[in-house]
Amino acid sequence: MKKIALLSDTHGYVDDAMLTHCKACDEIWHAGDFGTTEVSDRLSSIRLLRGVYGNVDGHELRLMHPLEQKFNCEEISVWMIHIGGYPGRYHHALKNQLLTGPPGLFISGHSHVLKVMRDEKLHNMLHINPGAAGKHGFHKERTMVTFKIDKKRIFDLEVLVLGKK
Repeated sequence: MKKIALLSDTHGYVDDAMLTHCKACDEIWHAGDFGTTEVSDRLSSIRLLRGVYGNVDGHELRLMHPLEQKFNCEEISVWMIHIGGYPGRYHHALKNQLLTGPPGLFISGHSHVLKVMRDEKLHNMLHINPGAAGKHGFHKERTMVTFKIDKKRIFDLEVLVLGKK
């Protein structure tokens, strides 16, 4: 079993609340727009970090993190990408891949809008966008998500409100 801290859109911002939640997890997953290499370095010094670069991330972050990550956690297939969309509104470049081989868990960031939803058309695939953990953007509250994965089960999902931006 693994406990995951999922965040996105930090835009160069890290605070103690975010770090406290990350320290309580086995792995940290970041769905892009780190903003600075310092954010990536700080998170990776705490726990195993899996991340993808986002549209605001510069050359150094793009060397540190790929555009997308496809991996397994326990027995769940995971696909993480910064600009991915959500059920019913996936990014056009991803639709065919999702239709032909949907993962068990699809993670994206970018929108700064927290979403946790199932896609019944794609074998009940779970989609998570953790919202934005940073202070830049139109969101009003900073959020992240934690959850557990045990074999083929995702459970104990918790939305964490980190405070006003």
